[in-house]
Amino acid sequence: MRNKEFIKVLKFVLFSISAGLIQIGSFAILESFTNLPYWPSYLISLILSILWNFTANRKFTFKDQSNVSVAMIKVLLFYLVFTPVSTILGDMADKALVNSYLILAITMISNFVLEYLYMTFVVFKKSKDEVDEQY
Repeated sequence: MRNKEFIKVLKFVLFSISAGLIQIGSFAILESFTNLPYWPSYLISLILSILWNFTANRKFTFKDQSNVSVAMIKVLLFYLVFTPVSTILGDMADKALVNSYLILAITMISNFVLEYLYMTFVVFKKSKDEVDEQY
C-alpha cells in the first residue's frame, strides 16, 4: 500500500471512529433517557453520524472539491439502501432480545466497511483519479 493510500485509510478510520463515538453517544442518550424503541434511537444516531462523517471525510480524507450536492446525493443513494436494511434487521434482532449495543456494533462495523468502499470507488472516485494522475 502506498504511503498516500495508507494516510487516506488512516484518516477515514479516525473520522469514522469519531462518527462512531457520535453515534454511540447519541444512541446511549436516547436509550437511557427516552422510551423510544430501538429503531428510532438507531435512526437518529445514524443520521448524526452520517452528517459528521460525510463532512469530515469529504474535506480532509478525500479532499473533494467537486459539487457537494452531487456527492451528497450519491451518499444518500447508499443510505437509501443501507438504512432501511440495517434498521429493519436491527429491529428484528432487538425483538428477538439481542442486546441493542451488540446490534449497534454489528451495524456500525458493516457501515464502516461498506461506506469506505462506496466512498472510495463511487462517491469520490473522480477525486481519487485526479490525485493519482498528479503522481
